Amino acid sequence: MTQASAIASDRDAIARALETYISGGVSGKSSDMQPAFHSTATIHGYLGPDLIAGPIQGLFDWIDGNGPSPDLTCDIANIDVFETVATARVECHNWSGHRFTDMFTLLKTDGEWKIVSKVFYLHPEH
Repeated sequence: MTQASAIASDRDAIARALETYISGGVSGKSSDMQPAFHSTATIHGYLGPDLIAGPIQGLFDWIDGNGPSPDLTCDIANIDVFETVATARVECHNWSGHRFTDMFTLLKTDGEWKIVSKVFYLHPEH
């Protein structure tokens, strides 16, 4: 496998992990998105004036509490890969009526890409 095809393969695997995350948002079930995350993943960002920071379980609790977002649309805006680390930016619209920009750090561990951190920005309502 050439380096270019290895990078393309990694990008595809990362995109699948991000799609797993997104599918959990649509279904409103954290159990649908959990496979995308490393067990020690974290989340950081502001919901209004409130800083959300800590273990990824905080996201899972939020997902389960909000329920499905059937009109959610997300675009994977960028994936940047270097060997066993990657970053990605996802733009999400209509997530329980909100718009988010999510920044992810991923790690290839045991041959599988997992999200190890999520930092998000909640766009102001207009």
